[in-house]
Amino acid sequence: MPESLATPEPIQRLIEALHRLPGIGPKSAQRLAYHIVRTSPQEAEALARAVTEARERIRYCSVCVNLTERDPCAVCSDPRRDAGTICVVEQPLDVLAVERAGIYRGRYHVLHGILNPMEGIGPEHLHIDALVARVSTGEVREVIMATNPSLEGEATVMYVQRVLAPHGVRVTRLARGLPSGADLEYADTMTLARALEGRQEL
Repeated sequence: MPESLATPEPIQRLIEALHRLPGIGPKSAQRLAYHIVRTSPQEAEALARAVTEARERIRYCSVCVNLTERDPCAVCSDPRRDAGTICVVEQPLDVLAVERAGIYRGRYHVLHGILNPMEGIGPEHLHIDALVARVSTGEVREVIMATNPSLEGEATVMYVQRVLAPHGVRVTRLARGLPSGADLEYADTMTLARALEGRQEL
């Protein structure tokens, strides 16, 4: 019997919906779908309600463009955060990654993507104009580019650096080098090059 005939239509639609989520393959979507339909009605309703509430109540922060329930977000409205330093990241999840490090006390700006001409993503599709507007106030001393170390990430760094140049703000990027405990002989050339460029005085 074909799999599509063995799967009830409501479950098939749920599988297809879950499969559209990033990182969820067809097998994972099937497992999740069958797990959901086996849960109690209360648990299923709670999940559906959580999804609906998140979609309805979450918005973009008008300052940093991060996802938030209140505007401005908790970071932008915190007077203890340094407004003179902006860490630019690709996605909201990157903000969480930097926050987990526990040492950064500045503010953020979320681009919601990176330049990728092959996929038709240009500067107009990112929130670069909003970053330029923040820098143009004269309050920002440094912009830290924390994009991923890919070709597209590097292209985004160079573009942002170019558009911010007229404003005289310092533009830096995260140091990239050897992870703790790594063997030098196994390091790829890009990682080793970044480690040499980011060397520090002893």
